[in-house]
Amino acid sequence: MPLGYLAAVMAGATVLVLGSLQMSHDPDLAAAGAFAAFVGGPIMFVMIASTMWMPGSVGILLSEAFAIRSWIFHALNGAISGWVGWQMFMAGDQPATSMNEATIIFGAGLAGGFAYWAIAGWSAGFWKPVFVRPQLPPPADNPFNPPAISR
Repeated sequence: MPLGYLAAVMAGATVLVLGSLQMSHDPDLAAAGAFAAFVGGPIMFVMIASTMWMPGSVGILLSEAFAIRSWIFHALNGAISGWVGWQMFMAGDQPATSMNEATIIFGAGLAGGFAYWAIAGWSAGFWKPVFVRPQLPPPADNPFNPPAISR
C-alpha cells in the first residue's frame, strides 16, 4: 500500500506540473515553466503526499476491508481525494493560478487513483485470494445417464 500511495502521489504531481505548463498561454515563459517544474515538482510532491493522505486513506481502507479491486473505484477515490484536499487548502492559495483549474485537479486525482490501482489496488483485500482458480461444483446426477458400473 505505501508503494502504491507513493506512485499515486508521483502521478498526481506529474499531472499537476504538466497541466500547469500546458495552461500557460505565453510561449516566452517556457524556460521559466521548465525551471519551475524542476524546482516546484519535488515541493509539490511533498505537499500532495501530506495533504492527500487523509482523504485518500478512507477509500484505501474501504477497498482493503471489502476487497474492492475495481480500477474505477480507485480512480474515483483519487479524484475525490484530490478535490477534498484542494478544498481544504484552497483558501490559502492564489485562486488565479493555472494549477487551481478544476480539470487539472480532477485529472491529477484520476491519474493518482489509477496509479494506486496499478501498484496496489488490483490485489486489495487480505481475505480474498487473488490467484486461485474457482472450484467447479460436483456434477449432478443425471437420471438419463446412469453411472457406469465399475468391475
